[in-house]
Amino acid sequence: MLMIFSFVCCADNRIADYQTPVLNYQTNMENDFIVPEGWQISLWAESPSLYNPTNMDVDEKGRIWVTEAVNYRDFNNDPKHRLNFEEGDRIMILEDTDGDGISDTSKVFVQDKDLVAPMGIAVVGNKVFVSCAPTLFVYTDENGDDVPDKKEAFLTGFGGFDHDHSLHSLVVGPDGKWYFNTGNAGPHRVTDKGGWQLRSGSVYSGGTPYNDKNEPAQVSDDGRIWVGGLALRMNNKGKDLEVVGHNFRNSYEVALDSYGNMWQNDNDDQVVTCRVSWLMEGGNAGYFNANGKRTWQADRKPGQDIFTAHWHQDDPGVMPAGDNTGAGSPTGVVVYEGDAFGPEYRGMLLSADAGRNVIFAYQPSPNGAGFDLKRRDLITSTQESTEGYIWNDIDDDKRKWFRPSDVAVGTDGAIYIADWYDPVVGGHQMMDTVGYGRIYRISPKEKNLTIPKIDLSTVQGQIDALLNPAINVRSQGFEKLQEQGERVVEDVKKILDSDNPYHRSRAIWLLSKLGNQGNAIVKNVLKNEPDPRLRTVAFRALKDDAESFLKYASTAANDPSPQVRREVAISLRDIPWKESSTLIKELFKGYNDNDPWYLEALGMAMDGKEESAYAELLSDQPNDPVKWSDAFASLVWRIHPKSAVNALKERALAESLSPNLKIQAVDALAFINDRDAVAAMLAINKSSTNKTIKETSQWWLDFRKNNDWFAFWDWEAENGEGFSVPDNIAELNEILLNQDTSTKKRIEAGNEMAGSLIGGRLLISLAAKNQLSNEVISGISEAIFNNPELEIRTLASEHFKKSGEKQMAIPAILKLTGDSGKGESVFLSKCTTCHKNGITGNDIGPDLSSIGEKFDKTALLDAIIHPNASIVFGYEPLMIKTKSGQAFFGFLLSEGETTVLKDMTGKHIVIAPDDIESKEKMKMGIMPNALALGLTEQDLANLSAYLLTLKNSTL
Repeated sequence: MLMIFSFVCCADNRIADYQTPVLNYQTNMENDFIVPEGWQISLWAESPSLYNPTNMDVDEKGRIWVTEAVNYRDFNNDPKHRLNFEEGDRIMILEDTDGDGISDTSKVFVQDKDLVAPMGIAVVGNKVFVSCAPTLFVYTDENGDDVPDKKEAFLTGFGGFDHDHSLHSLVVGPDGKWYFNTGNAGPHRVTDKGGWQLRSGSVYSGGTPYNDKNEPAQVSDDGRIWVGGLALRMNNKGKDLEVVGHNFRNSYEVALDSYGNMWQNDNDDQVVTCRVSWLMEGGNAGYFNANGKRTWQADRKPGQDIFTAHWHQDDPGVMPAGDNTGAGSPTGVVVYEGDAFGPEYRGMLLSADAGRNVIFAYQPSPNGAGFDLKRRDLITSTQESTEGYIWNDIDDDKRKWFRPSDVAVGTDGAIYIADWYDPVVGGHQMMDTVGYGRIYRISPKEKNLTIPKIDLSTVQGQIDALLNPAINVRSQGFEKLQEQGERVVEDVKKILDSDNPYHRSRAIWLLSKLGNQGNAIVKNVLKNEPDPRLRTVAFRALKDDAESFLKYASTAANDPSPQVRREVAISLRDIPWKESSTLIKELFKGYNDNDPWYLEALGMAMDGKEESAYAELLSDQPNDPVKWSDAFASLVWRIHPKSAVNALKERALAESLSPNLKIQAVDALAFINDRDAVAAMLAINKSSTNKTIKETSQWWLDFRKNNDWFAFWDWEAENGEGFSVPDNIAELNEILLNQDTSTKKRIEAGNEMAGSLIGGRLLISLAAKNQLSNEVISGISEAIFNNPELEIRTLASEHFKKSGEKQMAIPAILKLTGDSGKGESVFLSKCTTCHKNGITGNDIGPDLSSIGEKFDKTALLDAIIHPNASIVFGYEPLMIKTKSGQAFFGFLLSEGETTVLKDMTGKHIVIAPDDIESKEKMKMGIMPNALALGLTEQDLANLSAYLLTLKNSTL
């Protein structure tokens, strides 16, 4: 079955149909796996040939290279109780020498103490790139004996040492440039070999003992702020480093197809919002706010669903998030461009998910300037859905120990899957003590796929390499053909007749680098090729020509395909308005207010020139802002220039506009960092008679005063806010800390402090900093556990001792019969203080709307009884001591103009940077255990019975 997209226009060769295959296969069971009918899966290699594989690549001999992570997160996994390599982790080479479809040799390429759980590998000729934060290493085998003769720190300065959110694999793009990515465990401070410096970070820290500091809002040498996880590109000399996408959480790797499209997946904060995305060049993927100072929890608007909030989908300047794959642990990605499985599988995007025990498959189909991604399970070890996966849920079902860490394509056209194999994945944990690992090979049943012999010394051998389905093998053919220039133009030109459009694309990229003859062919493709995918490639290949760039952009600016025009818009980002204005205005004519990808590309084109663009485009609109076209109104929302403040205020207050358009105007104002925007928002809030607009503007005022608008207004005068330590608490604190005072009087002072919220907070802070003696701690423990505030009673347990506390036994509770009706009553009275189910409850701790899909009864009880055993990402509490004497505890929401914590009541505590004396993470979570909540074993049986009924993952 084929999905056909048509473009109709008279006398224009550029308009044509092209077909996107639809994945429409049936599946069956093969060797304990679910695979498409007609496919087979076999065990290609297993331990001891390799251990704990994290990433794979393929060389021109068809051998598979593997990074091992045996020494994985020693801080969390005791090396005394599992396999450990004292000489460091290894890079392995595995090969099927007799062609029977099973690896029969395995050798160590290198073992290096500098390799601590490396996360990526790329074999590029005789150079082997290994990604192991903080460094991208390159090992060079100069004589081909599979032993490195030279080791170099190719690039260094990446954050995330011994962290999953770190440096990932390199891949050679169809343009001959090198692409790779890194997670959000910054800061990343990297200097390329040309001296260009990347400086990137965010508010994120933690996950490992080494990732204790990060820094948002850093400016790189291109004058831009890059945030969170990054996709990067450089030339093959290590120069011209540039960011091609940012603001991910932890994309495992970036995959490129031969058109030059970038694809990736990304994991989430354990809130069922993992994703697979097309990465538009320069795109902001939306995990943090634009400068990295705030988390998505800090920015979540009233009524926003979690997926929208998690990826900031309602913010201007953020690209669409792609396919929500739900809970999971996304890993390797690759685009399959071979012919072995038939044309319907050509162009298939494969995304491994170790948490879900599955390889997802997509055939991306065009949707305006972007793509639709419709997901299918391609290969999985379970027949039932794993959509309710939770990373720390241990299951004895060994089918679920299949943990695909990477997926690659061999030179033979087969698909290879690396299996980490463990009962748990994520959270820097592992349970498998022997480091067992596997590689599976997937091939069509009716074909005997063989490894080709590629002779890189001949032109034909180089073309064979260029057309091979193994991506980094292709680069060797590309490079050797490029060196010969115009002499190989005719040979490469023949590839344009291929029935495989990915082959034709590779020829276009290469021809653009083969002198004037090759360039002329590519220019003709841009002007006359019917297939818009190939015209997109032609423009991408030509745009690096600085002298002729604007001429090519003029050719493509009126292309009938929004995807070609999108590329023109992206390419104009750094071109001054004087040179780009005509093109940008032409591109705007092609925007229909219904294409978020196109709108984002227009926003990129106008980056840094918003005021000029607004002024000129405004001249084509009616004088009355209320009568603007919807397309122009959405563009103003996207670029939000300061000069539009008054017009946006008029639109927000206009009775004739729809509620959505009025909210659009209010939201646009909220992203203008100027005093006039604050004044306009205050005026809207005061004057609007529309309840929704009044509530929306009030929310923005309450929110912005704590961050971007903090310095534009005297908010304390407006609201009379502030805090200080009461005099009586201050006096007691002074007695407590006076070493000349007797222990008895100090305990008396502590006991008096322990009865109040502020006093209790101060006592916990002092205990955390070891400023209280054991005698004093013992003397005031009973009083502090009698504090009326649940926050104090919960947090005190990290430093104070509660006597006579009964331990609850899960096996005993499991024997009790639970009543879900009574459990709902327990939930409403005890749990909704912090948690939500749908619209009921408070948004302080994790949302429990779909908790029944994630945990079984045992895991639920364990989480309630031992809430600090596995603190969910994003819910690690912070302790801040202020210079004014107070101590505060809560989740860090933002850090910048102010530091904002959310405490156990949901209140946002806003602290000025110059009032912070100290700040540190706590080991104890702020979720109270069952005993602190006053629950009995029967209460827990009832509560767990009710929680198992909560399975609404759509909320």
